[in-house]
Amino acid sequence: MSASRAKRKRRSRGRGPFTLAIDVGGTGLKASVLDARGRMVTGRVRMDTPYPCPPEVMVDALAKLVEPLPRFDRVSVGFPGVVRDVHIITAPHFGNDIWHGFDLAAELGDRLGKPVRVLNDADMQGLAAIHGHGLELVITLGTGVGSALFRDGELMPHLELAHHPVWKKKTYNQYIGEAARKKIGNKKWNRRVASALDILRTLFNFDQLHIGGGNAKRLKIKLPAGTRTVSNQRGILGGIALWAPPDKKR
Repeated sequence: MSASRAKRKRRSRGRGPFTLAIDVGGTGLKASVLDARGRMVTGRVRMDTPYPCPPEVMVDALAKLVEPLPRFDRVSVGFPGVVRDVHIITAPHFGNDIWHGFDLAAELGDRLGKPVRVLNDADMQGLAAIHGHGLELVITLGTGVGSALFRDGELMPHLELAHHPVWKKKTYNQYIGEAARKKIGNKKWNRRVASALDILRTLFNFDQLHIGGGNAKRLKIKLPAGTRTVSNQRGILGGIALWAPPDKKR
């Protein structure tokens, strides 16, 4: 490749519109800016998630988080809870009652002066992880357990698998979430994850399982066929898909 052609290629990668992608987690808030091809144009910024965290505190924290980042034209937010239309339905890490019905897109958009779209965080990570063929399940292992289901690249209605009982009266969050890992240690936690994966395969009969989240790196078990771990950066990279035209979405 000639030097001039390589230079033009680098320029094309840096063209807008630019998307500010935010990954809201139970322990950390992360963000970066993506170019039109969905590639990060700057390093990721991070700050601890504040607690308690009612909506106004979250909006303040996100505005502060993105101050060092370069300019952007629009915003994508992955939020750990049920998001329906433009409203937060549940926010188990932050308080369901105080968050129910909150329009995070409108409030954050007013603060940043840009249009904002919000999706469940596991759904957003899945958009950057899936292959786009068959039935694909995405789970995220972090403070809690996120989940997203795709059929031939199309996002299915969101299910809060984390709150479903998996063993006796324990939910997935209680069984393999971060609090459980710290309490029982990595070795026993890994055994629990292996058991949960067997249940998920029986339940969904998926073609591919993608495992993300901050605790995916702690897995020491041999993953079964059709299962892989993905970088936690997918939670940010999936932000570009929220703005893709309908014929370009997976």
